[in-house]
Amino acid sequence: MTEQNQIQDQIAVTVALLRERLGVRGKSLRQALRRAKHRLPRRIYRRAMDLARIEAMVDHPKLRLTLDSPHLLSAAGEVQTHLRSIDLADRRKGWWLGMLGGLAFNLLAFAALLLAFLAWRKII
Repeated sequence: MTEQNQIQDQIAVTVALLRERLGVRGKSLRQALRRAKHRLPRRIYRRAMDLARIEAMVDHPKLRLTLDSPHLLSAAGEVQTHLRSIDLADRRKGWWLGMLGGLAFNLLAFAALLLAFLAWRKII
């Protein structure tokens, strides 16, 4: 398999991982990254954008020859390693814990304001 085919395959795997791990949709890598930009670390996002920039060039026979294949394959590997390390169960658990923490804070703040109001009105 040639390096250009490897790059195309790596781009397809990266898009599939973005769909699976982050739940973003997009027909191309660029569209998927646009939706996942704030969920990725800056370094990983930049490496993925390197892949997205050359996505159209890989199909063109003459432009394909100008690509830096080792750099692109290492970028794809780094992005895929990061995406595979995302634990979906931990993300869900973190979301629920964050929501419950916010709810608990709001209830405590309401109780404190209610007690302050009752003390101000000399009811307690």
